Amino acid sequence: MGKPQRRRKMHSGDTHLRRRWRTRSRKRDLDQIDEDLVKKSDELLNQEVDLDQPGFAQFYCIHCAKYFIDENAMESHFKTKVHKRRMKALELEPYSIEDSERAAGHGSFKTAKKRKLETQFCDPEDGKTKVLVQEATEDEKKMEIK
Repeated sequence: MGKPQRRRKMHSGDTHLRRRWRTRSRKRDLDQIDEDLVKKSDELLNQEVDLDQPGFAQFYCIHCAKYFIDENAMESHFKTKVHKRRMKALELEPYSIEDSERAAGHGSFKTAKKRKLETQFCDPEDGKTKVLVQEATEDEKKMEIK
């Protein structure tokens, strides 16, 4: 009988394809999403009708930077692990250039502030979607240190 066959590597030279696969599934980074939360959350939540986006750009999760087909899909997304992980990651403020300089020894170190984020909700009075971003209270900060 013959020997076991050696595994052949079929696509060893397709680095151009690997690069495309990596960049195609990239999402917005946490610092970009934090910037959206701070500066233009109202614009993103109340967008005009765009026929190219899913759900005509009316159902947008600002924390995950995703469009959804309808309100039921968005509500079920809020209950998923992916959304909850993203919310947990957004609790800490993103690092800045000043933080990196402090870490390198140019200044005194400050711990990152923790925020209390809540999932966006639809206001029944005016029908608009809103996001709540709150700073952590002093008691919560003391609990985190202990």
